Amino acid sequence: MAGPDNFFHEGERAVQERFDSARLASAVGGATMHDSFSARDRDFIESRDMFFLATCDDQGNLDCSYKGGDPGFVRIVDEKTLAFPSYDGNGMFMSAGNILRHPKVGMLFIDWDSGWRTRVNGAASIDFADPLLPEYPGAQFIVRVTPAEVFPNCPRYIHRMATVERSRFVPRPGVETPDHEWKDYFEEALPADQKARRAARKAQSAE
Repeated sequence: MAGPDNFFHEGERAVQERFDSARLASAVGGATMHDSFSARDRDFIESRDMFFLATCDDQGNLDCSYKGGDPGFVRIVDEKTLAFPSYDGNGMFMSAGNILRHPKVGMLFIDWDSGWRTRVNGAASIDFADPLLPEYPGAQFIVRVTPAEVFPNCPRYIHRMATVERSRFVPRPGVETPDHEWKDYFEEALPADQKARRAARKAQSAE
């Protein structure tokens, strides 16, 4: 792991110098940044039911996506590996496509009750036959992330919010996952397996 004086690139240092925060940045970075998951990181991340994922392709085109599930859907496999499932969505696979072209990702986990948040920057990979797949009903594939930087962020501007209801569309064991209503408008364009499943469901309900 780089020392506190090497955490930041020239652009970051230029802005820090402008606002006389280089000393503070080095002190905070040296005290908080690490490149493996601690027990505290694991407990916090695995308790979250959502996170934000930033990705970019090899041309520098950016994307930021919300990822949600039940608590524990993001797993710390070991101190150097984080894993999470990809569930059915709109079929664009923008995050996944970016990862295949450029593996670096940024992840932001937030506790809206306490304001605590943790950031993970690292390199991601996709495995369409990952051994964790059977443990995630409804998952299409698993993304694994090797951390380069794990660190908490200042909670100062985090708005306090409470969970009203978790999404009924999150795949769960023993429960058929419903389709969202928007798919009705794109019936003919859906993947063949989804069209077949929806047709069978309609036929069954008509009996």
